[in-house]
Amino acid sequence: MSKIEEIVARQKTGAQFVISAQMLRLPPTEFDGLVQTWIAEGGLGFALRGVPHRCCIDNEFYIDRITVVKTAE
Repeated sequence: MSKIEEIVARQKTGAQFVISAQMLRLPPTEFDGLVQTWIAEGGLGFALRGVPHRCCIDNEFYIDRITVVKTAE
């Protein structure tokens, strides 16, 4: 089971929670690419909520934290 699946599995359906680059032990540059995929194709049992938090690295903004809602058991 991947780290993201472990995080999602601990939550109840309808729960709102945060997933961050740090939780997945990814640099924000990699996490941003992963989140872009989730935005385009949907998450693994969750839906994105609100505006993603971004950090600035070398004058570029990358998503480093998102708020999501668990959609399925």
